[in-house]
Amino acid sequence: MATAATDRTAAPEPTPHVLVVPYPAQGHTIPLLDLAALLASRGGVRLTVVATPATAPLLAPLLAAHGDAVGELVLPFPSHPAFPAGVESAKGLSPALFGALIVAYAGLRGPLGDWARERSGGPDRVAAILSDFFCGWTQPLAAELGVPRIAFSPSAVYGTAVLHSLFRRMPRRGDEDKDDGGESPIGFPDLPGAPAYPWRQLTLLYRTYMDGDEVSEGVRRNFLWNLEASSFVSNTFRRLEERYLAAPLADMGFRRVRAIGPLAPDAADAASGRGGETAVSAADLCAWLDGFAEERSVVYISFGSMAVLQPPHAAALANALERTGVPFVWAAGTAAPLPEGFEERVAAAGGRGRVIRGWAPQVAALRHRAVEWFVTHCGWNSVLEACAAGVPMLAWPMTADQFVNARLLVEEAGAAVPVSWGGIQAAPGADEVARVLRDAVGGRCAHVASRAKELAEEAAAAVSDGGHSWREVEELVRELRELGSEPKE
Repeated sequence: MATAATDRTAAPEPTPHVLVVPYPAQGHTIPLLDLAALLASRGGVRLTVVATPATAPLLAPLLAAHGDAVGELVLPFPSHPAFPAGVESAKGLSPALFGALIVAYAGLRGPLGDWARERSGGPDRVAAILSDFFCGWTQPLAAELGVPRIAFSPSAVYGTAVLHSLFRRMPRRGDEDKDDGGESPIGFPDLPGAPAYPWRQLTLLYRTYMDGDEVSEGVRRNFLWNLEASSFVSNTFRRLEERYLAAPLADMGFRRVRAIGPLAPDAADAASGRGGETAVSAADLCAWLDGFAEERSVVYISFGSMAVLQPPHAAALANALERTGVPFVWAAGTAAPLPEGFEERVAAAGGRGRVIRGWAPQVAALRHRAVEWFVTHCGWNSVLEACAAGVPMLAWPMTADQFVNARLLVEEAGAAVPVSWGGIQAAPGADEVARVLRDAVGGRCAHVASRAKELAEEAAAAVSDGGHSWREVEELVRELRELGSEPKE
């Protein structure tokens, strides 16, 4: 007797659903959105990106390009007594409130948990969480949901390890060191080379820690949670940080670290709205730079989206620029206290210099043939954008992880020349800044410029098909695909 044939064709596995949680600061959100775009372009995963009303506009380019694979979840910014009402991001925020922002943002844990649990039994079940390392609170959330959490670092592996080391080991200054102007050294014995930094060069998040204080304890807990993540993904590339990627680090929880950068777009993509609206268009700035017939003759200057120069620093730089006559573009933001009359004198100088008030199309500027050097605070996004463009840096770190980044560039990578190690506390004199500018544009630092070009080649190789960073993204996507979207028994 014939039996009916049985259809054994398996139904296709639903696409794994990944919850992406950026931190509300430009330097954190932008690279994680760049990574989300890479994941979406590979296919086989669906992403939901979390935002608040103030940060949601930054998602527009990602949604426009990958709306079939990427959705948004916009939640109200959580209120917290330690954080000012009506503020939703680090933009323009006093450094003294950075810790409070980390703690306040953790208030999203409850609403996100409710949202994820509502989808736990169906095809929209969250299979993994990919979140910024300032969102350590997503680690216990992931544990509650029974899914892995991948911690994203928008910083160098070296800088990330230094940060975690501080909150893991809690090194202290002795009472006898507290009147030394912040010069007492703090060592990092578990990192290659056992580096040490003066107390004043450590992040303010750690230097302001107080036992028992709610914000301080919340910040420490944030970083300790990161050490429980299933793995780290870092916006860096292997040839830049080979020393810190060669073996698992205690200060990264002995977790695997994937180097997937640099997440820096090319000049054509730089005008796509990444990072929000600029004060001047990329086309306009490039047209102005086209006016310099000699290649590599302009100095580009920016201290990032968060750092506000102190008047002595701005005065020293402005004085040095006028004294040397170096052609320049200064992306000064809206609040930099430039010396009285400086902008008017620049405007009247016949096109030798240009001041941009507001957000600038930095990638387009660094990729232009006329830009020779980059005066930078050494924020990591700026570092990688310069590396990708092959532009050597004049390092002027101010705070946060910038001293660590600057040391990496100057002492290990050889792609930068220091302007000042004084940070916010001590501005260099105009004579010293002028000397550094003259040496740089005068060809006395040709070996640094040559090394910057080598780094650009290494960065391009890393993200090209088959390169190290390219392979790491492929493996990350493969891991996410294998998670599936059905609950595991």
